[in-house]
Amino acid sequence: MTKDLPTALDLPMVDPLPEKTQKYFDICEEKLGMVPNVLKAHAFDIAKLDSFTALYNELMLADSGLTKLEREMIAVVVSSINKCFYCLTAHGAAVRALSGDPKLGEMLVMNWRVADLPYRQRAMLSFVEKMTKASAEIAEYDREALRDAGFRDRDIWDIANVTGFFNMTNRVASATAMTPNDAYHAQAR
Repeated sequence: MTKDLPTALDLPMVDPLPEKTQKYFDICEEKLGMVPNVLKAHAFDIAKLDSFTALYNELMLADSGLTKLEREMIAVVVSSINKCFYCLTAHGAAVRALSGDPKLGEMLVMNWRVADLPYRQRAMLSFVEKMTKASAEIAEYDREALRDAGFRDRDIWDIANVTGFFNMTNRVASATAMTPNDAYHAQAR
């Protein structure tokens, strides 16, 4: 892997980037202080980048009964189970920033059960863990446990989709040796 590539694959970004993509990267730089390497990794093919960002933005930023923090917690727990260095680093930083609690991010990375979480979030993360480890074993009682914790069916849909998305991206990031931006390591500590 060369230093300028975000993965072990020789897939450099399109150069020059289309105006719309460059504008998006400029917004990332302004808001985050960096362009996340996952975006750079997809930028060898702008259609793939656009598809990835559209799905990510819909799942992680659109209106939902799940808070932004809860969606980031899902990302970290899935990534912990899958041992995805990129996503643990990036989304661990997001959990620390959104929660204002650096210890919470670390607990979710290591073992989410040690975190002092409300029943709602414990039920959510239990479902996420089961879906990540054995999705075919999810049964109605698992969905009912989420309903008992206060989640609506639309929320369960969102939990399942965020979980599924990160199971996919973890596998891609790990298989391509995607490197997290150095800036993530120091954020919200």
